[in-house]
Amino acid sequence: MKNIVKIIGLIILLQIALQAQIRVNPTGVNVNSQNPTTVFLTFGPIPAGYVPAEALWCGQLIPATFPALGQQCRPGTIYGSLPARLNRSRTSGNQGFTDIMGIPSSVVRRAYQAAQRGGDAGFFYVRRFVSTNGDPDQFVAVTCRMGSGGARTPFALTNVEIQTPSEKPILFINSGEKFPKIYADIKYNGTGRLKGRWEIVQPGEEPPADRDLLTEATLPVEQRAAQKRYTQISRFNHFLPPTGEFKLPLELNGRVPTLAEGQYLLLLRIEAVDDKESSSNLTSVGVGNGVVQAGAVASFPMPVLKFFVVGKDAKTAWEDTALLLPQKETPIDLTKPLVFNWNHLENAAAYRLEVLDAENNPILSAMLLAPSKSYQAPSWFWKRFAAKNPSWRVVALDGNGKELSKTKIQRLVMLR
Repeated sequence: MKNIVKIIGLIILLQIALQAQIRVNPTGVNVNSQNPTTVFLTFGPIPAGYVPAEALWCGQLIPATFPALGQQCRPGTIYGSLPARLNRSRTSGNQGFTDIMGIPSSVVRRAYQAAQRGGDAGFFYVRRFVSTNGDPDQFVAVTCRMGSGGARTPFALTNVEIQTPSEKPILFINSGEKFPKIYADIKYNGTGRLKGRWEIVQPGEEPPADRDLLTEATLPVEQRAAQKRYTQISRFNHFLPPTGEFKLPLELNGRVPTLAEGQYLLLLRIEAVDDKESSSNLTSVGVGNGVVQAGAVASFPMPVLKFFVVGKDAKTAWEDTALLLPQKETPIDLTKPLVFNWNHLENAAAYRLEVLDAENNPILSAMLLAPSKSYQAPSWFWKRFAAKNPSWRVVALDGNGKELSKTKIQRLVMLR
């Protein structure tokens, strides 16, 4: 009699558990048979007291041992478990659970070798959920169908590296210096639009947290807007064909705001895009309405380029401060001789003084050998050029007459 009561109790518990069985979407995905693959998964509804446990890849499934629910991996066919460094799983919304299935190369290789030996051209990803209340474990499986990683594979980034001209991980830039050419070397599966922006973290700003460095599609939909934003310096929007590799350049429309000295961070921010193969249906798993777009998902944070802005180099400093007389924005007495004076630039062999009109066209020039740093204008200067609203600058030349540097243009202010 006691055994019958126990069996009835187990049956009742099993029926309750079946009513609250955890589901997943998508239930099956195409994966790259030669390289890593990343897929956005949504599990739900997660009953009260259940927490995620390990996640395994395997070649075959068997029914879970009673009273556990679902299908678990057959012993002896396990290819590997989800590494902690790739585990980006998070609770989401109304009893939901977002899992980023990042399949490492080692698992793909074992699955491919099994297929070569005559096995199925596919394998399984199994996530186990355990109850803290003593309820049966639940196993939820996703079918992984091996393919070429082309257009029918979820659009996902598998590796991103920021490249610099010096190939060094840290840059040193002089204040005001033109920013060097930077690009991101991107490897990916599938096809889709790569949309996003480049941002910089300036000295004194709070650095990004790990969550801020993930692509937008890697986060649950309700957490995406919470990523910190920084100063945007460029945007991009490129269509990526199913070739698997792309070089993303940093295209600047103006100067990078790097006037202050100190440490900066260059961030690559990738936005979520619409991709049929990457979508996850919340309605089908009972945790919300609609479909979550997860194109450009990645199981790793985007790389950060650290660079330091140091004091201006000699040329840049000379360009900004070389002009001494006439003083900037100081009215000039037209009854006195006009004398131009400037600072010396190291390695300069000669100077060319240029007087420009209102449209910055040259109207007078004079050559002087270094170390001369002064020039007195002709007595007829104001009579001929006063109406032209003149300005001036100095060009430094080397021994071969090649331009080394030139100062900024400075307007002459006349005393009326």
